[in-house]
Amino acid sequence: MYEDNLLYKVTWFYYADNMTQQEIADHLGISRMRVVKLLNQAKNDGIIKFKMDPDAKARIDLEQSLINQFNLKDVFVVPSTPDNVNENIAKGAAQYIEENVEANTYINIGYGDTISRTINHLIYSLEKPISLVTLSGGVAHYTSAIVAGTRKRSSTSITPDIHILPAPLFASSEQVAEVFLNEKSVKNVLDMTNLSHMSVVGIGSVSNTATIFKYGIANPDDLILLQMQGAVGDILSQFYDKNGKILDSSVHKKLISIKLDTLRSSHKTIGVAGGKEKIQAIYSALIGNYIDVLITDEDTAESLITFKNS
Repeated sequence: MYEDNLLYKVTWFYYADNMTQQEIADHLGISRMRVVKLLNQAKNDGIIKFKMDPDAKARIDLEQSLINQFNLKDVFVVPSTPDNVNENIAKGAAQYIEENVEANTYINIGYGDTISRTINHLIYSLEKPISLVTLSGGVAHYTSAIVAGTRKRSSTSITPDIHILPAPLFASSEQVAEVFLNEKSVKNVLDMTNLSHMSVVGIGSVSNTATIFKYGIANPDDLILLQMQGAVGDILSQFYDKNGKILDSSVHKKLISIKLDTLRSSHKTIGVAGGKEKIQAIYSALIGNYIDVLITDEDTAESLITFKNS
């Protein structure tokens, strides 16, 4: 069992995360020669194909534990890396989506750094015609992700259609937000989200490193107020407390996005997130039943199993 898990980790780090053999050896505390032997074994055993066979017993047990504990439909855990957690999880998310989505379907996409990375990787290898629908306003960075992905995609990949909600993420006031939400062009895109096959969303922490605070989309006073109200995380910039209950916040009244309660009751929602700073946010999102499928890294998954809400 240990050897199978080690074989899977070495294979992922080398082929999916582009680590050198020496970096893998240092990270796992084994010799470089053993890394070479494990990579050769992966080839001989047929683990290395066009895509890596994820049949690793320890990882599967961890995934099943999360499914049982949080009543999830599915979990996909990727190996943890020393740094760049978002990038590694995004690669796993893109792989999961491509393998689970049908051709000619619609996928709703959320907001944030990990989701943008996921889209970029998905575009690079996509072989099925799909359409992407944004769940909120303020997603100009997705267009740049698509352009970047189009430039480097493989000859067999397909560029998806994308339907962008024509609005900012936050309006200047509640009244302006109401005007946006009643615009026909905005309502048309929001109506499309109800017909999608799945939704892919990030899970944010309530700190100055979160996307909307890091880039000044929401102001520092909003951050302080949300923290005082007990916010521990957000999905689609809708903040909830440690019990997964959505806060009654003035921030939400200026938001131009599908409502989180609506998303929860509609169809399969995939949460893509990881990192020690997000453990509480992910845990509370799971007990709030906002997520049906979780894609995360091994360290985060293990922390979630033992995490006790404080």
